[in-house]
Amino acid sequence: MDINVTEDVKYVGVNDHEVDLFEGQYIVPNGMAYNSYVILDEKVIVIDTVDRHFTRQWLDNVAAVLDGRKPDYLLIQHMEPDHAGSIDNFMKIYGDTRIVASAKAFTMMNQFFGTDYADRRVVVNEGDTLALGRHTLTFVAAPMVHWPEVMVTYDGFDKVLFSADGFGKFGALDVEEEWDCEARRYYIGIVGKYGAQVQQLLKKAAGLDIRIICPTHGPVLTEDLGHYLGLYDIWSSYRVESEGILIAYTSVYGHTKEAVQLLADKLQAKGCPKVVVTDLARDDMAEAVEDAFRYGKLVLATTTYNADIFPFMRTFIDHLTERNFQNRTVALLENGSWAPQAAKTMKNMLEGCKNLNFARHTVRILSALDDESRKQIEDLSDELCKD
Repeated sequence: MDINVTEDVKYVGVNDHEVDLFEGQYIVPNGMAYNSYVILDEKVIVIDTVDRHFTRQWLDNVAAVLDGRKPDYLLIQHMEPDHAGSIDNFMKIYGDTRIVASAKAFTMMNQFFGTDYADRRVVVNEGDTLALGRHTLTFVAAPMVHWPEVMVTYDGFDKVLFSADGFGKFGALDVEEEWDCEARRYYIGIVGKYGAQVQQLLKKAAGLDIRIICPTHGPVLTEDLGHYLGLYDIWSSYRVESEGILIAYTSVYGHTKEAVQLLADKLQAKGCPKVVVTDLARDDMAEAVEDAFRYGKLVLATTTYNADIFPFMRTFIDHLTERNFQNRTVALLENGSWAPQAAKTMKNMLEGCKNLNFARHTVRILSALDDESRKQIEDLSDELCKD
């Protein structure tokens, strides 16, 4: 991307095409961007660092933008290592720089680097400001979005919100791809548990005149900001984004898969607007979790396994519940050759979720499809398409 965000705000981040699993679990086929920014004013501030594996490239980017100047401040909004991993190396080069961060962030610096930079420390809280010249930064606390030390920063001169992990997405910046899909997968996977805290931050942001959003992952957002803010409002309030049905299944010998395909065919034949089928053993689990939060209806289909449910289904439901899954219609399909109890187990796992509407019809398969279970699938498809 262009190094110039505005006349004074410069981009100095890096692209990572070496990473295969972000945070050790999320598949990122198009890599990641670790974003960092510099504001050049009477005083100079560097905003966030990058993953330590890209320290040298980042320091070269910073030096090129500084063009011989020395930074007065290093602002750390979030202490996760993909953003704070290069603090120590930065301070070895720019040792006179003062570090600006929340009190909790300095505690974490000591944990990561063995020092909290006490002689260079500027602790800021909600509403504090920092004057650079014509730019004055205002700090906005954003605890648990998605770590407790997080704050975001507003530049009133250029109307820029430096949003930390908010409004970020998977994918490096040298790859063209749709924002919504990878931002949704990023949000649901990483931030999704903390919807209430995101809602609080959105309320604070509503009082600011924001023209540019600079996240720590993904592109700088400069147009149609209402679109991005609107999606964040939907996601963080756990509302349905798109009308549709996700069928998430596991199958051992193919009989459950056959039933799922029959259900999907009937739903499509009856005009359901969108039907997505995912094999939890083979498809990207994070994509399946994303779709469960995107669509209004979810069908869970699995076998009874070791007096429980198939492991991939248990993992999937765990991902949903730990992210506060709610406000959806859920239907259950179970298979078992003896003592089938998958439907009961799945329902029990979801009992702590808010505002779930369970379908009246549950499909029970005893080993393989028969006339009775086909009738149950017919009834379930009618219910899901009509409601």
